[in-house]
Amino acid sequence: MPRHLTPSRRSILAGTLAGIGAASYARAARKAPNAARFSLKFAPHEGSFASRGSRIEQIAYAADQGFTAWEDNEAAARPVAEQEAMGKALRQRGMTMGVLVASMPKWDKYRPLLGSGDRAEQDAMLADIRRSVDVAKRLDAKWMTVVTGFMDPKVPVDIQTARIIEVMRRAGDIAAQNGLILVMEPLNTITNHPNIFMRTIPQGYAIATAVANPAVKVLADLYHAQIQAGNLIPTLETCWSEIAYIQFGDNPGRLEPSTGEINHHNIVRWLKGRRYDGVIGMEHGNSLAGRAGEDRLIAAYREIDAA
Repeated sequence: MPRHLTPSRRSILAGTLAGIGAASYARAARKAPNAARFSLKFAPHEGSFASRGSRIEQIAYAADQGFTAWEDNEAAARPVAEQEAMGKALRQRGMTMGVLVASMPKWDKYRPLLGSGDRAEQDAMLADIRRSVDVAKRLDAKWMTVVTGFMDPKVPVDIQTARIIEVMRRAGDIAAQNGLILVMEPLNTITNHPNIFMRTIPQGYAIATAVANPAVKVLADLYHAQIQAGNLIPTLETCWSEIAYIQFGDNPGRLEPSTGEINHHNIVRWLKGRRYDGVIGMEHGNSLAGRAGEDRLIAAYREIDAA
């Protein structure tokens, strides 16, 4: 699950960050970046630079530090005026919009069970995707995240897999008609999400391959992948044809690179060798509070970007 959708993450990101007044927008649009651009499209999110003010001011600050992308899992839940303001700020700064969440499970209810055969649950997920299309257009977004629900203990895994392939084919048709790509996110069951259905990148690869629609791909969140199975670079290599989006987050702690066990230097080298030009979501928190943490975040990404 994207970390900044949890209640604890919401509490960190809440408060004064929602303002999108004219003054905030003017500051966001006033100038070009004043730092060298990163060579890869690392994408901060609201809260990465919380001390800098509103969401629009954070986008401006990120651009001034050389970031060329932005990510907002919760974009679909924001008022239309906020979506439009954010899209305008990103366009003004020449920044690429990363993922927004199109369909997310109800974590407190352990639903949906998309493989159960319950058509109503499948239809509800498809309705979420349809509602998110207009949000993506306001933000010039290309990718939308889908989490494929929970395991049904009453149904054999192979049957659940077949049913999820079928519903993702329907979802892929919606995305394709609107020029979008749905990225299915595998999540770990060991630390964060017990009983989630899709739990490894190879499992996502198998479903995306079976769906056989370029509008249905896999989101490789390396924090989840490291916990669940490790073996990151060989897994990326094997499944690369079905991976359309990357997210970073070190383990343990889900913080910036160099705080845990993942060798982000080698992963960045591998991605550059692959000529990856997509977005890399900075799907993690900061290891230090306040501006010291924000400075540390930038330094960590400068270090791995030089790999």
